[in-house]
Parts: sequence; C-alpha cells; structure tokens
Amino acid sequence: MKIRSHSESHLVVLDDGSKWQIFPGDLDVTLNWQPDTELKLVRIDDPASSHALVSGNDNSSVRVLPVAENWPVDQVRTALKDSQ
Repeated sequence: MKIRSHSESHLVVLDDGSKWQIFPGDLDVTLNWQPDTELKLVRIDDPASSHALVSGNDNSSVRVLPVAENWPVDQVRTALKDSQ
C-alpha cells in the first residue's frame, strides 16, 4: 500500500482508503516517509496497539490504531516513559 494522505503528523490515509493514527512515540519515524513509500500493515502483539505499518524502503515501523479507536492511556504513558 502507499500513502494517500499524511497531512497531519499523527494521521495517515492509505491508498486502500483506510485511516490510521500513529502512536505518539513513533511520529519521528514517519518523517522519512514519502508518498511513494510502500507500506505493509501487520498485526502486532503490543499493549498499546493492534497493528503496525512497516516501510518497505527501510523496514522502519510505527504502531498504529484505526482512526475510530482510542489509544489506551495507561499503556501509552508507560510506553512513552519507558522510551526516555
């Protein structure tokens, strides 16, 4: 899949029409993504997220949730605290 829209740093729309929220701690990874970046959506086992987008260019990944879902606040806080 490719990026259709990435106008807001925390949201990405893929060319299949799906809309995803990017995990707050992973936003810096998306700075290298270009409109032609090939992305693969994969299921992951993570306390804060159910899926990840993986770049075919450099194998970087970000945790994502569908736009309609809310991030689990406690897990997000823990993940952000542990990454510092």
